[in-house]
Amino acid sequence: MMGVDRPKIEGSVGVDGGRRRIGFAEFGSATGRAVIWLHGTPGARRQVPTEARQFAADNHIRLIGLDRPGVGSSTAHRYQRVIDFPADLGPVLEALGIDEFSVVGLSGGGPYALATAYAFPTRVVDVGILGGVAPTVGPDAITGGAMTYGSLAAPLVRVAGAPLGQAISSFLSIARPVADPAIRLYGRFSPSADRELLARPEFRAMFLDDLLHGGRRRMEAPFTDILVFARDWGFRVGDVTAPVRWWHGDHDHIIPFDHGRHMVSLLPDAKLLALPGESHLSTLGSSVDILTELLSVWDTQRPPA
Repeated sequence: MMGVDRPKIEGSVGVDGGRRRIGFAEFGSATGRAVIWLHGTPGARRQVPTEARQFAADNHIRLIGLDRPGVGSSTAHRYQRVIDFPADLGPVLEALGIDEFSVVGLSGGGPYALATAYAFPTRVVDVGILGGVAPTVGPDAITGGAMTYGSLAAPLVRVAGAPLGQAISSFLSIARPVADPAIRLYGRFSPSADRELLARPEFRAMFLDDLLHGGRRRMEAPFTDILVFARDWGFRVGDVTAPVRWWHGDHDHIIPFDHGRHMVSLLPDAKLLALPGESHLSTLGSSVDILTELLSVWDTQRPPA
C-alpha cells in the first residue's frame, strides 16, 4: 500500500459555544481561494483525492476537508435537520479566516453543501455536487436509491446508531492489517467503474488513510446522516441561488442518475454534467474537473480586479 501525504494543517475548531468541536484538514495554498470539501457517507476530513490535493497546490486553492459530527476529530452530535449544519460551519469559517468560498459535496455531503449555500447566499460563490443525495420526504422528494433502505432503517438507527458507531471505531483501531484487503474485496464486488478506481493505488491509499484516521476515534456520523436524510431538510432545494454544477455517473448504483436530473431541475441556476459509464465511487476521478469548473464559475461570478 502506497502512502498518502499528511494535510498541511490539521486540527479542530470549537462550535456550539465551545461545547463541541469540528475537525478539519487543509491542503493546497494557505492564501488561495477557499473550497470547503464535504465528504461522503461514510467518510471523514481526509476523503480528498490525491490529484485534487495536488491540483489545489498547483493552482493556489485552499482546499479544506471537514469531519461531520461523530467522525474523526468532531464531537458526536445529531442534527435534527440538514439545515442545522451551517451553524457549525460558521465558527469554522471564522476561525480559519474565510469569507467567500466554494463548497463541494460528495454523495452524502451533497445535502450539507446545498444547505451551506442556502444559509450563506452572499458568501458561497458556487457549489459542486458529486452524486449527491436527494430529499426523501417533502415536496422536493424523489424515491429510489440507497436512501430507500436508509429510510426503512432509520427507526433502528435512531436507537442503535451510536453503539454501532462505537463498535466500528473499536474495530478500526486495530484494523490496519485487514483494511487494505477489505477495500480490495469491496472493489471486486462493485460495478466495473468503481472496481477500476479502487484498483488505482492512490485512490485505495486515500480511502484507507481517511478510514483509519477518521473512523478509529468515532464512527457515528454515517448513522446520523441516515437519520437526517430521512427527514425534511429544513429548506427548499429551489431556494438555493448560488450556481450549482452537478456531476453524476449515469451508471450510479447507489444514487440513481435520475436523482441528479431531478435535483438540477429544482435548482434555479444549475447544470447537470453527466459522467458516461461512471458509477458512484468512480466519479471521484473527476475531482480535478470539479475544481477547474468551480474556478471558472468563480471567475465569472467574481471577476478578478
